[in-house]
Amino acid sequence: MATQAAFVVKFPQQLARPSRVQGRPVPPAQVGIAVTRGSPGNKAVAAAAAPPRGVRCRAGGLIEPDGGKLVELVAPEEGGRRAALQREAAALPHRVRLGRVDTEWVHVLSEGWASPLRGFMRENEFLQALHFNAVRGDDGTMVNMSVPIVLAVDDAQRRAILASGATSVALVDDHDRPVAVLSDIEIYKHNKEERIARTWGTTARGLPYVDEAITNAGDWLIGGDLEVIEPIKYNDGLDQYRLSPAQLREEFARRNADAVFAFQLRNPVHNGHALLMTDTRRRLLEMGYKNPVLLLHPLGGFTKADDVPLSVRMKQHEKVLEEGVLNPESTVVAIFPSPMHYAGPTEVQWHAKARINAGANFYIVGRDPAGMGHPIEKRDLYDADHGKKVLSMAPGLERLNILPFKVAAYDRKHNKMNFFDPSRKEDFLFISGTKMRGLAKNRESPPDGFMCPGGWKVLVEYYDSLTPPEDSPKLREAVAA
Repeated sequence: MATQAAFVVKFPQQLARPSRVQGRPVPPAQVGIAVTRGSPGNKAVAAAAAPPRGVRCRAGGLIEPDGGKLVELVAPEEGGRRAALQREAAALPHRVRLGRVDTEWVHVLSEGWASPLRGFMRENEFLQALHFNAVRGDDGTMVNMSVPIVLAVDDAQRRAILASGATSVALVDDHDRPVAVLSDIEIYKHNKEERIARTWGTTARGLPYVDEAITNAGDWLIGGDLEVIEPIKYNDGLDQYRLSPAQLREEFARRNADAVFAFQLRNPVHNGHALLMTDTRRRLLEMGYKNPVLLLHPLGGFTKADDVPLSVRMKQHEKVLEEGVLNPESTVVAIFPSPMHYAGPTEVQWHAKARINAGANFYIVGRDPAGMGHPIEKRDLYDADHGKKVLSMAPGLERLNILPFKVAAYDRKHNKMNFFDPSRKEDFLFISGTKMRGLAKNRESPPDGFMCPGGWKVLVEYYDSLTPPEDSPKLREAVAA
């Protein structure tokens, strides 16, 4: 559970670059490298003459998606394919009803966030993700994939599908309307305990995603090739923020971005977050990039009940831009549609990998990313430093650049969020996410300079809306985003 604003970005080791190859001059580099070692006073920064190890760039500096090509699984309207798929789905005898989290995974798969996956995992992919945190691509290379993306069915559905010899099923919503077709299907055992233990490192009761999407799910998994009838929409007033990887790449190209650095959060943005994001851009400019663009990318799928809902977070983010805390010209705000596992170092790999597919070649990672408190014991579930360490060595993420560790806290001497200076540690106040939410619930003001006034007002108004009538002593629970 993050208790302070602390972020890491790692740059690959400096590479030597010859001035001439086979008698011809070597063209100038498109990507720079910074190397920082030792104490904070060591500012050894080198402008590299070659792209970082393993980083493949397209025109405009955007990294290639995993597998070399972005997977998009929504049926095109052109040529009548969408209408034909609609008819095909309606005629299929077997239907699998999608729950909320299932629909979010259909959304994720359909837009290519999980490229090169082309559907819900078959058993081979499931086992690779579960045991290696990666799957093998068509070219034989290992592609990071740390969380299983699977769809469960029950015993009765399995028996009926197998008895009929069906090779395709329709995926339908709560109103029995076809959403997609899953073809060339494979049904295999859903070993829940193994899945939970390997994904979360514990089988303790009370894991939010497990309670939501696994415990009461079927004992079988069905995988296959996915084709989605039309883009997934939620009609909640936020669909304009749900940009697909392809749309984000188009936006980055439109802005002439030569680097994209992504920052995910599931909390409101305070000025410590903003300091880290603006400092990252400053450092990238110093490295020689001309126009690094920030992808501010809040998680928009399932979250636990006490997290601030998505609609509130997005309204707060709007205020951050309106009040100039972040520069709208160099910031793209979009929603990442994935559900949240709270699986710590395992899940943070998924968060990083998905942003590669959206065009990001830098990823900011916080303290205890994707972590939470232990559901039973009074301690954090994961080591706060393991997320950043795992990202630096995870298979399939070698192309992603992760920046040197910095801690931001409230500087009482200067009345603003600032980078922590251990020589005057008594001047700094660490305000955890839990403490921030507590202040807002109690209508207490944070220190001046902690968060922009408009953003704080949004947060206070949200918690005010949860206050019960005076005759009721109990607060209503926050609705999960």
